[in-house]
Amino acid sequence: MTVQPVDPPAGASPAAEHPRKALAVIAGSQLLALTLWFSASAVAPQLEDEWQLTEAALAGLTLAVQIGFVVGALMVAITNLADRIPSRRLFAGAAIAGATANLGLLTVTADAVWLGMALRFLTGVALAGVYPSGLKVMAGWFDRGRGMALGVLVGALTVGSATPHLVRGLGARWQGVVIASSVLAVAAAIIMRVGVTDGPFETAASPFSWRQIGRVVRNRGYRLSTFGYLGHMWELYAMWTWTAAFLAASAAAGGVSYGSIGVVTFVVIAAGGIGAWVGGVWADRFGRPLIAGGAMAISGACALITPFLFGQAALLVIPVFVVWGITVVADSAQFSTMATEESEPEVRGTSLALQTALGFLLTLVTIRGVPLIAGSIGWRWAFPILALGPVFGVWAMVAMRRPGGTTVMRP
Repeated sequence: MTVQPVDPPAGASPAAEHPRKALAVIAGSQLLALTLWFSASAVAPQLEDEWQLTEAALAGLTLAVQIGFVVGALMVAITNLADRIPSRRLFAGAAIAGATANLGLLTVTADAVWLGMALRFLTGVALAGVYPSGLKVMAGWFDRGRGMALGVLVGALTVGSATPHLVRGLGARWQGVVIASSVLAVAAAIIMRVGVTDGPFETAASPFSWRQIGRVVRNRGYRLSTFGYLGHMWELYAMWTWTAAFLAASAAAGGVSYGSIGVVTFVVIAAGGIGAWVGGVWADRFGRPLIAGGAMAISGACALITPFLFGQAALLVIPVFVVWGITVVADSAQFSTMATEESEPEVRGTSLALQTALGFLLTLVTIRGVPLIAGSIGWRWAFPILALGPVFGVWAMVAMRRPGGTTVMRP
């Protein structure tokens, strides 16, 4: 797809003189910063041994990040912080704060697991300043082709989230994974601050007002896009979090080998980067509700057939999981894009923060629910419940395609 060039703002740095260059810088920053998300989950087996974790405590480490993100995103939405502080400054400060909290894991011992959970919570709070502000910076550079641009950004997020699994799969100890992700997050902050300027479609800072939330939620198109996002999030993070556990249990049950579970999990999750990019290109061309709904239909089908894959050979299991990894996130950027298109420009940051806060709040249910199902009736039946989200999301996208379903009819 051809990106429509725009004149750079006055004083733009060389790296930001063209939208494509801005796209690369912003996406690269997001990729590096989001390595913080699964820096602990990726090394969960090592932490389980070293910190003597129970299954509940192990799930708690992942949930702490999600809860922190929800709290942080709600704070950003309620206070209109994303529309009051320049987005690049918010991104950089939050990335450094997240890197610091993440590095604190090196001080945690088996008799202070509560500290590890508190640090993961703070990491999640910081990431609430990274993700929505990164989306807003990108939206400031693109009007036409925004779906593709935000798709690339979500693809970067996906690869960044998967990277700790790769580092672990290559044999690194958990301390190395933690240090690497913190260093990368600091690098992300520096790149965002010096490598790119605000784009020509960036909105000016607006004053605080309690009315902003009301302005956002009264918009029907925004509500439908958020309903779709909720269906998407019901599935996404539970799939990402527990794929490694499912694959390990499947290999053990079938007496087969899938190779390095860490590397396979990286491939499955990182494949979503391709899905996010292609989904963005197609959505700009064929319409966001159509592409988002189609991706959810495929990913929901993958969740439903996982019981029949359990214990089967790698040649059958891994390709299906790669397809699931591609489609489970192919729709993600389009919900964010629809939120920016449906909302008034001066509340763009608030609308993104509110949407992500609600979505990540919902992930708490399935991230905790999947291992409970696995513990009760086995990993074979752990994932079909995730298909409920895509069913709801497809309904929302069908409603959005109907006349009057959206206030801004864009492809």
